[in-house]
Amino acid sequence: MIYSITQLTKTYGRRTVLDIPRFEIEREGIFALLGPNGAGKTTFINILGFIEPPTSGQITFRSRAVQFSEPELQRLRKDVIILDQQPILFTTTVHKNLEFGLKIRGIPKIQRRRIIEETLDLVGMQDFAEAQAHHLSGGETQRVAIARALALSPAVFLCDEPTSSVDVENQSIIGNILRHIAETKKITILFTTHDRMLASSLANHTLVLNHGKMVPTAYENIFSARLVQDPSGNRQCLIGDTVRLTIKQDMLVDKKKQVRVFINPEDISIGGTAEENILGSNLQGRVVQVSAENGRIRVVIDAGILIAMLIRPEQYKQTRPMIGETIKMLIPPEAVNIF
Repeated sequence: MIYSITQLTKTYGRRTVLDIPRFEIEREGIFALLGPNGAGKTTFINILGFIEPPTSGQITFRSRAVQFSEPELQRLRKDVIILDQQPILFTTTVHKNLEFGLKIRGIPKIQRRRIIEETLDLVGMQDFAEAQAHHLSGGETQRVAIARALALSPAVFLCDEPTSSVDVENQSIIGNILRHIAETKKITILFTTHDRMLASSLANHTLVLNHGKMVPTAYENIFSARLVQDPSGNRQCLIGDTVRLTIKQDMLVDKKKQVRVFINPEDISIGGTAEENILGSNLQGRVVQVSAENGRIRVVIDAGILIAMLIRPEQYKQTRPMIGETIKMLIPPEAVNIF
């Protein structure tokens, strides 16, 4: 593991921004960190990048416990580079932007030129070496910023929303660059994003941060609901005005009628046996998204609400739900969790 975290918290005054009991990141590969605004993603990136310390907890980097003293942090920052959402380049040439960090590290001039040429070629900006950096477009600026980071040969590359401020064409280019870097440079890459399609298409592992805590990856399967009863007296939860889900009748819930519901995406299936259909909730909807995610196939269905399911590849091959197709899904009571 390149990172191992135990009992990490970060607080500002009385507000707890991060509360992560345990977390690990393997060496190499691409990790996507999803989460809504205010989830703590940028704070987490800054802690992993040794820009700010946690309030409490232990971080191990490359099997060595991190001491948050300035000499130690200066050494660690040579191995971990952060790419901000809107990187700032010096008002000089692209070449000199990349050369600055290499000079600081004492890299000889001939070696600096070779590294700069190779790195700009890697991001498709080799023809811009003598261009003025402050005249570049948003996508070009982002690609130069990536090159500037890579020129320093980091072990870890942390990217905060790397495609949020660029056009669609450059989003695709930057995604391909990050994938190529991970494959050829053997660098561990972790990027934050709101874009689940980008995460599922680019990352080897998807992580989700919500209210400062790591949560199950299909965090969008969380809804507000009301507790109701069907004509037989069985308890159900009503999401919106039309979606009724049967819950476990022995589930302990208090007397409040307004609740939050999490539907486990791994427990949802397409169709179902006659016996299962009697016990569970049957919904019908239109497939709006299909993507691969961490060894599973993620299918999102619009059934009045957007519900994501994670199915095994062999099950997908049997049913092959296609975008635009109307399908039925079974949600057993065990999949519905109230909190």
